Amino acid sequence: HIVETGGGTVQRGESLDLSCVVSIYEFRQKEMAWFRQVPGKQRKFVARITRFGSPNYAPIMTRRLSISRDDYKNTVYLQIRNLRPEDTGVYSCNIPLLVNWEWKGGDSWGQGTQVTVSA
Repeated sequence: HIVETGGGTVQRGESLDLSCVVSIYEFRQKEMAWFRQVPGKQRKFVARITRFGSPNYAPIMTRRLSISRDDYKNTVYLQIRNLRPEDTGVYSCNIPLLVNWEWKGGDSWGQGTQVTVSA
């Protein structure tokens, strides 16, 4: 069970803090990742955090992102700074799987949280 929150409609240049609560066994042993999807397109990898807290980010957004986790709350966070209209989409979290050198999510997804950035 995955629940993402924190999205909204913002102006260019503003920031958002997204949260994702994940109800899975031994959350602290899992890597977690954020993805973005826009209508008609596949989900794209945004950020990933290892179980040790090491992050990695999609190169195109790396300077504007911070991913973190709280294992006591089974929660992974994503801060996006200096938002741009092209960041618009539904943001979802999942356990990342490396498939053909691309990060993908598992089969079960939450509803995601909508982020809309106006120019």
